[in-house]
Amino acid sequence: MGAVATSALAACAAVAVVALAFAEYALIETWLGRAGAAACVAGTAALLIGLAAVIVSAGGAAKKPPPAPARSDAFLERAFDFVKEKPVVAVAAALAAGFLAVRNPGYLGAAVRSFLEGEPPTTRR
Repeated sequence: MGAVATSALAACAAVAVVALAFAEYALIETWLGRAGAAACVAGTAALLIGLAAVIVSAGGAAKKPPPAPARSDAFLERAFDFVKEKPVVAVAAALAAGFLAVRNPGYLGAAVRSFLEGEPPTTRR
């Protein structure tokens, strides 16, 4: 029910914003014409978006980041920590690794060996 209420409130807010934009356009159109009124509506929207961004960024700056957990040297633990911290980057890396494995399995094997052993990969020519 909470999700439904939130969706209904968001829809009402969107309707109110569109109605206010039309009202502003109709009010200003008599003085500035169609193009001027459209520019004023766009400028008002940009101003409100900028104001909202400043408010949101100021609210987030006051919070202190949580202390970083102790890092482990185990490869799997580091990998799982990375996936938990940055899931989008991890998915992108997994897709790239899969693409590389399909295109040329030798490159993927060399990259995994160098990551696990800490040595630069050797290339065969």
